[in-house]
This record gives sequence, structure tokens and C-alpha cells, in this order.
Amino acid sequence: MLGIRIRLVCLLLLACLISSVCVQAEEIANTPTAQSLWKNEAIGQLNLTQNRFDNWSQGGENSISWQLGLRGKAQLKTGQYQWTNSGKISYGETQTGGQEFRKSSDDIKIESVFTYSLAKYLNPYLSLKGETQLTPSYEYQDEVKIQIADFLDPGYFIESLGLGYAFDPIVETRLGLAIKESITRDFPVPYTDDPDTADIEKIKVEAGLESTTDFRLQLTDILLFTSKLEFFSNLKSMDTTDVRWDNNFTAALAKYINVQLNVELFYDHDISVRRQLKQILSLGLTYSFFN
Repeated sequence: MLGIRIRLVCLLLLACLISSVCVQAEEIANTPTAQSLWKNEAIGQLNLTQNRFDNWSQGGENSISWQLGLRGKAQLKTGQYQWTNSGKISYGETQTGGQEFRKSSDDIKIESVFTYSLAKYLNPYLSLKGETQLTPSYEYQDEVKIQIADFLDPGYFIESLGLGYAFDPIVETRLGLAIKESITRDFPVPYTDDPDTADIEKIKVEAGLESTTDFRLQLTDILLFTSKLEFFSNLKSMDTTDVRWDNNFTAALAKYINVQLNVELFYDHDISVRRQLKQILSLGLTYSFFN
């Protein structure tokens, strides 16, 4: 229980640090020169759910869950050049019955894209993406928990160079040559190790093609749909094409309250030969640092 509290405190401190940086960036952006160049966005969210049963004849188990998230974006536009930096941090835990708290969500994602507007819709670009998790992950077998991952164990980085198309303000897509690095320390299996060799590989480098498509549609005054579809192929076979499709429906019920439905599909042949699916429906508090 102490470890859970320590992780929660560390996450809250990290969120406060990022919020402080965002506030300072907003003050800088308010200068006459910078305000015309930078467009900043930072949104924090806290979701809580609790169920309790006492002498309930229909059965059920007590449960409590929480999730804290922070996502931000800073975009610089000047002439034909555009530099977009975005990031997302989310962490959540759930306790059911007499079990200890178990992690239900843990993501750190960063992306930086530099674009040159060559034509109205044709944009050469250079991008860097990184992804990992904040805390250790465990596999639970009866009463035993086995650690299977940690911060930057594994970690993924993709550098890409290619062409993008922008159909503002709804769709942006790009396709390019890419290099993907997967790194591990203590858990190379199944993320980086090649089972066909005797050595244990802790780093895996793959060359191939990368594609990213962002979709953003304001359905109504209060309902927003966003979608991000990502592919990476090492060009060996269709089975080895990594796919991540992240979809969000957000309904603003009040200034600081919204409902969010997140559906994420993930496929990586190195981790599992079957597709993975995550769905989260939440009601929580939300705050925008740049109004």
C-alpha cells in the first residue's frame, strides 16, 4: 500500500511540474512576438469510480479506481515551417474486493514533428516518437505477481522522414521511411530478444515504413471525436506490421466535467499474435491550462 501511495505522489508531483512549465510557457507566449507564433494546449483530467456493497443480496464486490491524465501540445508556425510537439501521460489503478491496487492504465507518449509546407497539401516532414510506461507492470498468477515490464523496459522510439498531407482542420496524414528502436534492460522477452539466436538481445533496430493519421471532428458544441491511427512495417510480412488505433469520444457536461470513451486497438506480433483491445468509459474532472 505504501508503494501505491509513493507512486501516486510521484505522479502528482510530475503533473504539477508539467503544469508549472505550461504556465511559464503561457506567460512567454503572451508577449506580442511569441503570441503570433506559438499555439499551446495543456489539459489535465482526474477520474474516480467507487462501488461498495453491504449485505447486498444480488452480490457484487467492492471496488475503487482512479485515473490521472495530462496531455499537452505546443505548435510553432512561421512562414512555411511548422514545428509541433505533443505529449501524453496517463496513470490509473483499480482495487477489487480484497485485492491490492493493480495498474489499469500507464502510458507516456511524446511526439515531435517538423514540417515544411512545399505545396497546399504536400508537406515534407521529419518526426520523432517515443513511448514507454511510468511504473513496473506485473502478471498475476493466483496469489503470485511476476514483474514483466518497467520504465523504458521496454521503450520504443521511431524516427521518420517522408511526406505529409493536411486537410485542415479535420485530417492530417503522413507516410515516410522510418527506423524503430526497441530497448530493454531486464525484460528483453518478448520485446527485443530474437528466439532464433543463442544471445539475449536487449536492443532491436528495424527499418521500414511508418504512417500516422490524425482525425479530429467537432460533432456538436459539446461532443468531440479524435482518432489516431499508426502503422509501422519492417516490410518482412503483413503479420509483422505494428498497428495502434486510439479513439476518443469526449462530451463536455459542464466547464470542468466531462464524459470520455476511449477505445484503443493494438497489435504487435512480437508481443502477441492476437490483437489487443482496451476500452475505458469515465466521468471526471478536467481542466485546461490555456483558455
